[in-house]
Amino acid sequence: MTTVGALMTRAVVYLPADTTLDDAAQTMRERDIGDVVVTDGPALAGVVTDRDIVIRAVADGRDPRKVTLGQIASRDLVMIRQDASADEALGLMTEKAVRRLLVCDPDRQLVGIVSRSDLVAPPSSERRLLPQ
Repeated sequence: MTTVGALMTRAVVYLPADTTLDDAAQTMRERDIGDVVVTDGPALAGVVTDRDIVIRAVADGRDPRKVTLGQIASRDLVMIRQDASADEALGLMTEKAVRRLLVCDPDRQLVGIVSRSDLVAPPSSERRLLPQ
């Protein structure tokens, strides 16, 4: 059984809720990531993806230099334990209609993020290049 812990991304990027979308997007580009965890002081306040920035702000004509992560963050944090199976994670994603899950240890401390593509893509050693 492949666990979520074996497939997750451990390099979680945290940004404060008052970070502008412009700054967050630049951080995402520099770190080659598609999401950030939003914090309010020491507490987790939500998650924002690159898609959220486009759909919830840019497409509505909102200024990404003025809108903050806290204003568009998804606040319904869906977590799964790192020892859960990939199938359990996919089931939870389907049930909650999300593409990413926060991964926690047995003490409910955040240890990573797993995306739907992490769960359904074969490991890089098994990927085959298509003939051109």
